Amino acid sequence: MLTDSEAAVAREVLIHGPLSRSALATRLHLSPASLTRLTRPLLDAGLLVELDDGDGQASVGRPSRPLDLSPTAGTFVGVKLTGERLYLVTTDMRAQVIAAHESALTDASPDAVATMIAGLVEAVNGVRGVGVALGGHVGGVALDAPFLEWRNVPFAEMLAERLGIPVALENDVVALTDAERWFGVGRGIPGFAVVTIGAGVGLGLVVEGRTVRSPDAAHGTVGHLPLLADGPSCPQGHRGCADALLTTGALTARVSRDLGRTVGADDVFSLARDGEPTARAAIDDAGEALGILCALAANLSLQADIVLAGEATAIVDLARDRVDEALARVRPGGSTPVRVHVDRAGFSAWARGAAAVAIQAEMGRIPQTR
Repeated sequence: MLTDSEAAVAREVLIHGPLSRSALATRLHLSPASLTRLTRPLLDAGLLVELDDGDGQASVGRPSRPLDLSPTAGTFVGVKLTGERLYLVTTDMRAQVIAAHESALTDASPDAVATMIAGLVEAVNGVRGVGVALGGHVGGVALDAPFLEWRNVPFAEMLAERLGIPVALENDVVALTDAERWFGVGRGIPGFAVVTIGAGVGLGLVVEGRTVRSPDAAHGTVGHLPLLADGPSCPQGHRGCADALLTTGALTARVSRDLGRTVGADDVFSLARDGEPTARAAIDDAGEALGILCALAANLSLQADIVLAGEATAIVDLARDRVDEALARVRPGGSTPVRVHVDRAGFSAWARGAAAVAIQAEMGRIPQTR
């Protein structure tokens, strides 16, 4: 088990490496002697390696050589669960995806899902940790996961007993926010809001390098935020809310009804791309709603950077003009322009977020530093 100081060194190299010793000492406010003392056990354990300045190959020797994670530092598995499907990725310690897998959940009971995941993980060599992300309220256990119909399920413990390795469980939006902050399009941005659009609408927040964690992340509090006064209604009767305009379910229901036939989300995007009027109108409305939502997220969080993620990010590509116009209309004049950074990885981004949670747990759940 790493000490907090050793873990802080490892974490800094994990996120920002490779780093020279002088740069690392400056970032952590350490003397050269203290840094040498802290890095020695990490080098001896094979977690860090020294790189040659010229060719970037792992080496040992001069203290001036940059420090980086060892290529053999570990493999991690991230799993995103929906009510119907399982998305799994295998990553390295920087959450770079090595392999991906997708399966239907024919049985969504906790025992069946744990057995299914265990079988997939056991087929991967050298896994050091597993992260599982799901929609719902997570507090060490799956307190309330409505898509899976789980309540008070100690899922991490169930899976860890099968695998014999650490398992971390997290709310999917929080996990994705962590991944964007550590390894994704938000890397290097000290503060930003994450807006997710897909099966639901979610909001994550990073302030001064820290992911904001709140039980309210489980409740999709932005999903029923009113965006268009004359928009369609969601199943709960809220007219023009985010869920009624931006979810894949809302888009497919609207276009299917107007066309008189069932279409999927990919069909909606393809039809809009081809200029089909019904799909085009739905995407235009979604683009306006998305611009309003991003502006409100920036206005209320005081973060001018927005990371947009989820399986419906095609909206911003198909209706960019509508997004930008709504952003400009709702954002106060003279304020910092909103910058929208799009993560187009779809469901693999959610699974990668779960892997990031496992990696964070491996680093010792240390206090976060900027």
